[in-house]
Amino acid sequence: MDIRGRNKINPNFNMSSMTDIVFLLLIFFMITSTLVTTSALDILLPKASGKTENRKSVSVSITKNLAYYINNSKVSEASLEQDLLSLLAGKESPTIVLRAEEGVPIEKAVKIMDIANRNRFKVILAVRPK
Repeated sequence: MDIRGRNKINPNFNMSSMTDIVFLLLIFFMITSTLVTTSALDILLPKASGKTENRKSVSVSITKNLAYYINNSKVSEASLEQDLLSLLAGKESPTIVLRAEEGVPIEKAVKIMDIANRNRFKVILAVRPK
């Protein structure tokens, strides 16, 4: 009489569930990475081969129609320096990220740099990669 178990042990590892998990994670990261934006203002930055560091700093944006924005809120040109002083007061290393749209006269960007120089703020010029 031949008494053997009907259940045979298979020593191979089944990878189908692992590939399902990997594809689900891939889809999740592809969808969430498109939702990340650096700023809500839609401005076209000049091209350069540098990169902008994203630190906790104040962003000053200048659009083509010469409107000034500090952290996505519109400010007038006259109150620009006072608003920057109030936002950066008491910070350890105050930094301004200057986002001047392509085609803005250089005098407007230099005005922001002059304000930063007078008040000893660090200025980072934001660009888009080539």
